[in-house]
Order: sequence, then C-alpha cells, then structure tokens
Amino acid sequence: MSGLIKSSIARKIVMALSGLFLVFFLGQHFAINITSVFAPDTFNELSHFMGYNPVVQYLLQPILIAGVIVHFVMGFILEIRNNKARNVKYVKYKGSANAPWVSRNMIISGAVVLAFLGLHFYDFWIPEMVHKYFEHHPEEPTRYFAETVEKFEPFWRTLIYIISFGLLGLHLWHGFASSFQTVGINNKYSKGITLFTKIYAIAIPVGFIFVALYHHLNPITH
Repeated sequence: MSGLIKSSIARKIVMALSGLFLVFFLGQHFAINITSVFAPDTFNELSHFMGYNPVVQYLLQPILIAGVIVHFVMGFILEIRNNKARNVKYVKYKGSANAPWVSRNMIISGAVVLAFLGLHFYDFWIPEMVHKYFEHHPEEPTRYFAETVEKFEPFWRTLIYIISFGLLGLHLWHGFASSFQTVGINNKYSKGITLFTKIYAIAIPVGFIFVALYHHLNPITH
C-alpha cells in the first residue's frame, strides 16, 4: 500500500512539474504571438529565431514535446487510477458542493486542450517542418506574419481556437495553483502565488483569444 501511495505521489509531482514547465512555455509563446498585433516585423524576427535557432530546435523543442506527452499521459493515468481506487461511493453526490466543477472535470478540459494542441501542431508545427525539412525551402524571415494571419481567416478555425483557449483557462484556473501545492510550496507567499495563478489563468487565454480575433477581423488584403 505504501508503495502505491509513493507511486501516486511521484506521478502527481511529475505531472505538476511538467505542468509548470508548460505554463512557462505558454507565457513565452504568448509574448511572441502578441507582437503580431502591433509589431509584425518583430513577430517575424522572433518567429524566425525560434524556427531556426539550433538550441531551440534541437534541444528545447524536443523537451517541450516530451513535456506535453508526459503531462497529459500522467494526467490520464492518474484519473484512471483514481476512478479504480474509489471503492466507496457516496450515497448522493452533491456535485459542486463537494468540489468545484473545474477540479472535478480536469480530465475533460485536459482532453479538449490536448485535442486543441493537435490542431495547433497541424496548423503550424507540421507545415513548418514540411517547409524546412521536406520541401527544402530557403529561409524566408518575413513569411511568418502572413502565414499566421491566413490561419485565422476561416471563422470556424477562429471559433475552435476561442473555445479551446476558454477551456485552457479553466484548466489553468485549477491546475496552475494545484501544481505549486503538489510540489510542496505552502508558505506565507501561498496567497500571492494563488492570486498570480488566477490572474494568469484569465489573462493568457484572453490574450490568445484577442490575437485570434484580431487577425480574423483584420485579414491581409492581397
């Protein structure tokens, strides 16, 4: 039994650490994307750097992909094990009286976010890999802004992004703060950390939604 408990704790810690890593990447990703709204040339420069810098491409990118896989696989494993471990059922479950909807449905919001990541990879990462390594195009440092705006021209794709970022916000609302608790950060700064995670869970998804809507409403005229 103690071995199972330790194993469960280890999984939660791995999930929390991978989640914190992904939150850091999310902030960095947003910092680049928002420049596409007010400084397209800067967006092109930053995107070109991220797309061709060897440290980013051959070290950080594989770590990021591994972090995504570890975080979501661990989440599904923990959910399955938790369901199996619930031998004693409540006579009457009172829903949100026992726990907020967000915390009770992390697996749902997580699954949607994972599906969204699949779309995001399909929209941006796969075409980038094909462009560079299979079609062997020369470097084009100014192509990124136009390619990004073009992706948001269809309303259906923009709507999917909006819904996905909304669910990402719900996932962050509970998961970001919980990650700090899981790794043992519980001190006089805890309230401040929790406040920061709540602000982050709202501001970053709303920021991404703003970027998507802005480019949808301001397409490039050819």
